[in-house]
Amino acid sequence: MKNGNDRAAWRETHYQLADTNGKLIINLRDIGHMMRGLYEGRGSQQRVLIVLNEMGDSATQRTLTERLQIRSGSASEVIGKLESAGYIVRTVSEADRRNVEVSLTEKGREAAGEAKRQRELRHEEMFLCLTETEKEELLVLLEKLSSDWEKRFPSSGAHFEHEYHGRGGHHRPHKDDGHWRETE
Repeated sequence: MKNGNDRAAWRETHYQLADTNGKLIINLRDIGHMMRGLYEGRGSQQRVLIVLNEMGDSATQRTLTERLQIRSGSASEVIGKLESAGYIVRTVSEADRRNVEVSLTEKGREAAGEAKRQRELRHEEMFLCLTETEKEELLVLLEKLSSDWEKRFPSSGAHFEHEYHGRGGHHRPHKDDGHWRETE
């Protein structure tokens, strides 16, 4: 595929040939890709500010890293950039000198508020084509699907997300159990 037109033609051909399940998968995959482009990433500076603000303006670096579900090295890099920009400060914990406390500055609280407002506007814009009734119907269906998948595919949920995004590897079903595993 050399350009967007080739990809669009390929998708359209496969979409027309797909059964209903195939069309659902194609649409969910495409929506997932679009959402990743529209939404700040797990370790983005905006998300770190929003999450830290939600946690009460400060947290240990370890707790923040766990909440963001990113690797400690990635967190250190983003936190370092935020600190250099004056949005946060890091201090050694008085309670446990092995821990580093990350706290928002006044500038950081303002930036977190603005990032959250931008996120909320983006969320509204993402669903503009749906009426409130349609959004509620879609929500019921997605919750039903999510609940069912969590029960039937328990090892594919959060573990898969953490493994995939955390290490950036490729995945395929393992030959013995059908669960997704990282491959080289």
